[in-house]
Amino acid sequence: MATTKKDIRALSKEQLREFFVKQDDKAFRGNQVYEWLWSKSAHTFEDMTNLSIETRQMLEDNFVINHIHVDTMQKSSDGTIKNAVRLHDGLIVESVLIPTKTRTTACVSSQVGCSLDCRFCATSRLKRMRNLNPDEIYDQVVAIDKESRLYHNKPLSNIVFMGMGEPLMNYNNVLKAIDKITSPEGLGMSPRRIVVSTSGVPKMIRKMADDEVKFKLAVSLHSAIDEVRTSIMPFNATFPLKDLREALVYWFEKTKNRITYEYVVWKGINDKREDAEALVQFCKFAPSKVNLIEYNPIDDGEFQQADSAATDMYVSILERNNITVTVRRSRGKDIDAACGQLANKQ
Repeated sequence: MATTKKDIRALSKEQLREFFVKQDDKAFRGNQVYEWLWSKSAHTFEDMTNLSIETRQMLEDNFVINHIHVDTMQKSSDGTIKNAVRLHDGLIVESVLIPTKTRTTACVSSQVGCSLDCRFCATSRLKRMRNLNPDEIYDQVVAIDKESRLYHNKPLSNIVFMGMGEPLMNYNNVLKAIDKITSPEGLGMSPRRIVVSTSGVPKMIRKMADDEVKFKLAVSLHSAIDEVRTSIMPFNATFPLKDLREALVYWFEKTKNRITYEYVVWKGINDKREDAEALVQFCKFAPSKVNLIEYNPIDDGEFQQADSAATDMYVSILERNNITVTVRRSRGKDIDAACGQLANKQ
């Protein structure tokens, strides 16, 4: 019976060194292979040209490199690029390159489908198939970095975990991916240029604080009134705002880092003055920033962008209470690449 080969990128550098020693080879060969896998993002063992043909064949006999493949790349009129990424088992996730004049940002996925049930998000309608492995997250970033250099003449500058999936429901793999992305032996990016966005899993926010992570935190909030939030994000019944706020207080006390809130204002749902005032009360405990995000429809019309007067009202009330607020225009809407639209729709 055929045995399934292990993905070599599941091994640490030390394990690679030990493997070569067991093959009666020198330990430093493990260092060479590790560099090819992460710093140089080799797709095949054949690419590892400073290894002998015999060594490359030996690796081929023992391991695989389960590299992602960009199945389809779509370009928006505003320069945004959406990748449909095929994984080694045939499943597909999406990632997005978002360019501005000063930066390029990768929006990456952490799960196939999503663990949560936000009613306004296309991804939540997909069944969660599985978590992404660290290398599959890493590969999305490498692919977008190459596109950034090719189409925008600059390296990738920022990463947001705002693609498909809830990152904190795949916490260990997300952390391992970020370790590789920020390592000098990987992509060498600063953790301060990485934002992990969560819909709010209190236990995992506390764990992030205990783990002293260096990346930034964003919370997809959308309402600071429990009844309203539960109606649009049903998991809020399990993780209510009181628990979320306590976890965020803990996060701030541990890290002293400002918290970003992602917030969409919808017509007839959270567009009243009392909604804005509840948001102010929720934010007040720590330095925070509110991103008011333009809503991107997902076909059924149940959720509609609020009038500009409602957005202006939010801005006015937040600024009056000394809370930083920005109004963010969506990018890539014409290719379904904007926030909440990722659903493998080609």
